[in-house]
Amino acid sequence: MSASTAPFKQRYRRSVSDPELKPRLLAFQRSWRESRDAQVRSLEQRTERSFDELRREFAAVKDSTLERIDDYIAEFRANAEAAGATVVQLSTAEEAVNYIAAVCKSRGIDLVVKSKSMVSEEIELNYELEQRGITAIETDLGEWLLQLAEERPSHLVMPAIHQKRQYVAEILGEELGREFDPDDIPAMVASARDGLRRHYLSAGAGLTGANALIAETGSIVVVTNEGNMRLATSLPDVHFVTAGIEKLIPSWSDAERQLQLLPRSATAQTLSTYTTCITGAQPGKEMHVILLDNGRRAMRDSDVIGDALRCIRCGACANVCPPYQIVGGHTFGHIYTGAIGLVNTTFHHGIEDAAGPQGLCVSCGACQTVCPVDIPLPKQILEIRHRSHESGHAPLWEQIALRLWARPRLFHHLMGVAAAGSGLARLVGLVRGDHLRAPLPKRLRWRAIPALPLRSGRTLIKSRAPQSTLSDSPAAGQTVDLFAQCLADRLMPSAVDSAARLIEAGGAAVNVPESQHCCGLPAFDAGDWDMARRMAEHTIEALEDGEREIVTPAPSCVISMQDHWPRLFADDGEWRARAAGVSDRVHDLADWLEGPGRLPDACLRNGDGTSWTAHRFCQASNRNDAGARIDKLVERLTGETARPLAEPDVCCGFGGLTSLAAPEVGAGILERKLACVAESGCDTLITNNPGCVIHLRAGANAGGANHKTLHYADFLAARLPKDP
Repeated sequence: MSASTAPFKQRYRRSVSDPELKPRLLAFQRSWRESRDAQVRSLEQRTERSFDELRREFAAVKDSTLERIDDYIAEFRANAEAAGATVVQLSTAEEAVNYIAAVCKSRGIDLVVKSKSMVSEEIELNYELEQRGITAIETDLGEWLLQLAEERPSHLVMPAIHQKRQYVAEILGEELGREFDPDDIPAMVASARDGLRRHYLSAGAGLTGANALIAETGSIVVVTNEGNMRLATSLPDVHFVTAGIEKLIPSWSDAERQLQLLPRSATAQTLSTYTTCITGAQPGKEMHVILLDNGRRAMRDSDVIGDALRCIRCGACANVCPPYQIVGGHTFGHIYTGAIGLVNTTFHHGIEDAAGPQGLCVSCGACQTVCPVDIPLPKQILEIRHRSHESGHAPLWEQIALRLWARPRLFHHLMGVAAAGSGLARLVGLVRGDHLRAPLPKRLRWRAIPALPLRSGRTLIKSRAPQSTLSDSPAAGQTVDLFAQCLADRLMPSAVDSAARLIEAGGAAVNVPESQHCCGLPAFDAGDWDMARRMAEHTIEALEDGEREIVTPAPSCVISMQDHWPRLFADDGEWRARAAGVSDRVHDLADWLEGPGRLPDACLRNGDGTSWTAHRFCQASNRNDAGARIDKLVERLTGETARPLAEPDVCCGFGGLTSLAAPEVGAGILERKLACVAESGCDTLITNNPGCVIHLRAGANAGGANHKTLHYADFLAARLPKDP
């Protein structure tokens, strides 16, 4: 296999043009999630502790170990060497390759059998040994098949998950000189076992990774579902162990904690088939443990990225990732795949290799919810995306768009021009279902272009009398500032007006600050934090007058103000304090409406009998925000029950600029969501974030779906009593 990897754009085009990749990965993700959740529930019942408690406990072990990493390296080295092993600390991939090659050359070894080791992939060991006249043979079945096909792993745990059995039969047939029935998987596995046996018997060295390094005894722990690892370590005279320094843990009791979490998160098993513990070299044989840095200390020293070293390589972050389901690991990552690959690639291989896949992440946050060591991957991915932008990897169209977006007057002028153009299109019959009937390039035909209304949301609010209150609310006499959200204000103004009417029905008067624009989220997500600061400062100035509560129909803006602003102004005390003065007062509309006494139960019962279901904004759901369960709010206020929706918290595919930068990803995730909506049989789909509404509505329009798509504020406000 060549040491080079195809350019990102080439990998992307290859993955989105494979018609069988998406359905295979979708079936896997759904099956894994069901089994994994069952395993977690079982673990919680057995231990009488929550998954969050268990993972926080083990995360604390990893963190404390990393804080004293040199002490634990010294303890591990002393105990491993006392048991007959050789332990070396190496700084770079080149040093690791050179060390292994030198040992092999000095022992006359020209064949190495390998069990799965991500560090060996990281240092591109197979290729480098080949250049030195040493053959390395993978013995993990999936890894071996990929080696024969000259491919890299596409998953941390299931390296060949992207391959179909027909291709496997073809590859094995070429290697073993016989034909295979693609449906006879046991026969293919048995033949692979026979094909590998000769290598075990003739190899001079075996190489493995390590899931954990136990400092108190100098032992290694390797978790597998195949027996190949035990053959690779017991038959050859030399055993190499390649492991990052972050694999160290203090004790066997800590290893027990890890083994509670790892198999359940990796393969949804209570315990993997083989858990192998090795302490020292066998009599008359050698064991060499290579502790590799290769950027890990730099990761540890980063306030934002350091937690990524907790990773136990389970692959769960890929197993729940909507974009991964569309493009697979060869595109969603570099050598390390999934969300963790978007983070650590910069430190192991450089920003050049990390930059391309960054734009695929939709920032849904699902990865952190299942991570068994609670790595804040969404936050870290945004940090790497920022570094990528600072290194000059932002596309020109994105830079231009954000600079226009950051200028409120110009932005609203352009929106006004677009609204006037949409009005003209309506007159000549070029609008259908509030979307333009305009030809689009093939890769964009899955969506329709919204036709902008002539009036903004703020204009609608000003043009009408206040809505009457529905109860004796504690909010009576109060005034609430409404943050309209830039896209909602111009693309879906009725939702902004509906939000204001619901607030008024809940007892408060509504003030709409005139100079408001954008919270900075689009620029922050894109990594352009200079533009994000500019947008945020404008919003802070617009909202900081007074101590009124601030309510918005866009939970994404709440997240931006509360999570992103502190990072934007971390080095500016004055602006940090001003930002906090605003973000501490901001509420999602659903959260505000759920306040005691604001809207009584069943006060909006007067519906027309149409059925509805709810897509929950993924970021808010994955943060467990109070207002995320809009279905429960709507059920309480209407007395109606939502139609069940499969995967209600899975991203719809909007992902900010992702659906523009990688439209095939947005289309694929949307297809998954709309299939669930169609299966529900609903008349109306409601959701709680403007971006979701725009995306879901445009996709449904282009696909000819029969259901309506509404912001839940519109759905509820339509039931408010009309004032005489």
